[in-house]
Amino acid sequence: MGYGKSGGMKSLRILLAIALVFALFGTARARAADATAKVRVLIVTGGHGFEREPFFKLFKDNPDITFQAVEHPHAYASLRPDAARQWDVLVLYDMQAPIPDEAKEDFVARLKEGKGLVVLHHALCSYQHWPEYAKIIGGQYYLDKTVVDGVERSASSYKHDMDFKVHVADTNHPVTRGLKDFETHDETYFGFGVGSDCHPLLTTDEPTSGKVIAWTKTYEAARVVYIQSGHDHSVYENPSFQRLLRQAMRWVAKRENQDH
Repeated sequence: MGYGKSGGMKSLRILLAIALVFALFGTARARAADATAKVRVLIVTGGHGFEREPFFKLFKDNPDITFQAVEHPHAYASLRPDAARQWDVLVLYDMQAPIPDEAKEDFVARLKEGKGLVVLHHALCSYQHWPEYAKIIGGQYYLDKTVVDGVERSASSYKHDMDFKVHVADTNHPVTRGLKDFETHDETYFGFGVGSDCHPLLTTDEPTSGKVIAWTKTYEAARVVYIQSGHDHSVYENPSFQRLLRQAMRWVAKRENQDH
């Protein structure tokens, strides 16, 4: 009888060990599948005109993602918990002023869940009267003279059709990996705010532009990337911008295989 109990315990330990191996194998396979799965992107537009066909071509031609597009005033419904299960990354290319309190709560809740956020170009101007938005994205374009942390800031400015050089400030970051300094034709912004908690990715010496023109940061559980570029087809068709955007979406989605 003692022999039987000992043998039974040994068999149980073997079965547990086998179960553990299968569980670890299943977890590893799940992680590998997640890393190679397409990133599900929600693109929010509205409040500012743009060249729709070449802009959305950026996403149609990206084999790493699937995407859906929503436009204000209908975008906020996509931030609700049930709707948000359909996307991993939020791309903002809007320029919106009002935001309901419920939408504020949903926005922050999705970031607390770890949803990724990529903010492009004129979305730096959104929600001028919601201070938390500037904290979320790491900066703000001032549409009017304003006071920030007790300091008066002049209104920001912009200039169309500028040719200038972009410098890669961090060549080791997954968002900028493989990029070298490049020339671009774009709209510049000057006098906008950049948070002290932002990590610079791109800079420029163009005098009509702020120095730091792309950065990354975290907000709650979310990874955030802001890219100042993105005015029209001249930028959309720039291979360096395409790579930057592609890698930004994968990085904020917390995928391992950043570079393709």
